[in-house]
Amino acid sequence: MATKPTTSSSSAASTFFKPGSLVEISIYENGFRGSWFTGKIVRCQGDEFVVEYEKIMADEEGTKALQETVKEFQLRPVPPKEISRDFQPGDEVEAYHNDGWWEGSICGSLEDGKSYVYFGNTTQEYPDEQLRRHHKWIGGSWIPPFPQQDENEVKKTVRVKASEILSGDNVELMLKPGTLVEVCSDEDGLKGVWFSATLVEPKAGWRFVVEYDSLLDDNYSDLLREEISLLQIRPRPPKTDDVDQFKFLDEVDAYYRDGWWVGVVSKVLGDSKYVVYFRNFNEEMEFQHSQLRLHQDWVDNKWVMASKGLKF
Repeated sequence: MATKPTTSSSSAASTFFKPGSLVEISIYENGFRGSWFTGKIVRCQGDEFVVEYEKIMADEEGTKALQETVKEFQLRPVPPKEISRDFQPGDEVEAYHNDGWWEGSICGSLEDGKSYVYFGNTTQEYPDEQLRRHHKWIGGSWIPPFPQQDENEVKKTVRVKASEILSGDNVELMLKPGTLVEVCSDEDGLKGVWFSATLVEPKAGWRFVVEYDSLLDDNYSDLLREEISLLQIRPRPPKTDDVDQFKFLDEVDAYYRDGWWVGVVSKVLGDSKYVVYFRNFNEEMEFQHSQLRLHQDWVDNKWVMASKGLKF
């Protein structure tokens, strides 16, 4: 018999998401994925929330704010403001555009206080005052955490060049031929999916040729080779401790069609089976326990474990 997911009305959700709380809301529709819009909680309905957007209107005249019912994973508190805007290539950021914050990566900078931001299929130029660093809201905490900043003294961050070793906790990503990596696709329908590959050779402009472990070329005769950006590469994640059972709302990677797809456990079934919801595609699928792994994020050259069941 399927195990019915349960939630508790205490902890993170009741602390941060109460009627009147200012929040940012993620819209999982085509054209809006990876974007966050400011709003407030109107009321709570079990594990759902009615929100009212600050700048998205329900009518063409712009007289009535749009209200929607969303899930808890679509919410986060309004992030604190950061003082430092020393953006570097490879930094994950959010750019303010069309009344919302859109997730991207710095791929270049200009001398007049502007940066180029890569959004997966396009690159746009933004003044630095319209950018902020990207932080994930996981289990009631910001990852990476916001530093304690003083306006008169902002600590400088030591950064490494792409040609050097990117080191983290027991991890080294050496950008040289033969390195085993995972590669994130930027193609429509595959964004956010990670495929195992091997670095073949470096190219100019922080680009690399990789050979995929399982993907074949158009002739189905050889392993696919592709030239990609540094921003699409990460080390292969370390194995996590064995998990006897995944929990409701665990953030996981599901192995499907030769890649790892990031999702959230939406139902715990019997016989070691789970239903996983994929935010980027607004779809659910059933998986065996052996097809899942706990999701980890490669943040500031370190592996950060995602939430093992969000608390409420």
